[in-house]
Amino acid sequence: MLLYFDFKQNNILKTLMRTISVGHWDAKKEKLKKKFKNLTDKDLSFNIGKEKEMIEILGYKLGISKQELLKIIITL
Repeated sequence: MLLYFDFKQNNILKTLMRTISVGHWDAKKEKLKKKFKNLTDKDLSFNIGKEKEMIEILGYKLGISKQELLKIIITL
C-alpha cells in the first residue's frame, strides 16, 4: 500500500481517510492499542467528521505530533 505523504494541515485528514479506507480501522486500532498501552477504545473511536479531533486527542495523549501519529497509523 503506497500512500502519498503530504503533511500540510488540509491534507492530514485526507491522508488519514485514505489510510482508513484502504486499510481496516479495527485492525489498525488493535495494533495501536498494543503499541500504546494507555490508549482506550474511546480514544480510538473513529467517527466520520470527527477525524481531526481524534488525531488531536491521540497526539496529545501520546505526546507526539499529528504528523508522527499519521506516520505510525499508515505504517501499521
